[in-house]
Amino acid sequence: MSTAVTPVPEQGVPLSQVERVTNVFFAPSKTFTDIKRNAKWWAPWLLMLVVSIPYARLVENKIGFEQIAQTNMRFVPKIAVDAMEQQRQANPAAFDKKQADSAKRSVYGFLLIRTCLWLIVALVLWLTFNFGFGAQTTYWQSSAVVIYSSLPIIVKTLLASVVLFAGVDPGGFLVDNPVGTNIGYFLSFADTPRFLYVIASQIDLITFWVLILGGIGFSSITSVKRGTAIAVTFGWYTVMSLLIAGIAAAFS
Repeated sequence: MSTAVTPVPEQGVPLSQVERVTNVFFAPSKTFTDIKRNAKWWAPWLLMLVVSIPYARLVENKIGFEQIAQTNMRFVPKIAVDAMEQQRQANPAAFDKKQADSAKRSVYGFLLIRTCLWLIVALVLWLTFNFGFGAQTTYWQSSAVVIYSSLPIIVKTLLASVVLFAGVDPGGFLVDNPVGTNIGYFLSFADTPRFLYVIASQIDLITFWVLILGGIGFSSITSVKRGTAIAVTFGWYTVMSLLIAGIAAAFS
């Protein structure tokens, strides 16, 4: 007698790190379901690092950190402008160098800063789903969902690189908002109320893509319905956006 072999269901086959990264863009549910098996997130983080370092180098060569520092001065709250102006008058060369060095650290250290923010967001969402919806996930699963969901940022980085290669006015380049994926990009910072400008900048296609992926991810590792999970990610993002806009308006 022959023994029948039961095939292993496709969804039960463990994914490689390459497959997990690729599926985020083409079959996200597969990646996020696999996170329940393995919550490691080094692959997407490393990929974003590989993309971000050449981008930082490109910003340095095409724009320059001195110019970035000068541009960033437009966004300094008025409450701090006088104090910074006094520092500059006391020693212009030292002040400009300090600002340029700060801009350099921000650009090259952007991924590290963002990673810290991702881990905080992962904590908030983990608490929300576990205590608000009775899910039974681990913090590291939550972290993996957040970081895998953030992979579309690579698309924005690549688009910004294209803009830099094509040629852009150095004085008009905003390192925090380099490409027109949001409404704020098309508004005049000087002529737009600070609250409205910040809110408009948060209405970003790439960010919405990330939020939808996050909702799919948390739905995949929990029993929460997909629509509800997406509503949670958008809800927290709305709260954060209003808070940032309110602070910006208060100190403008």
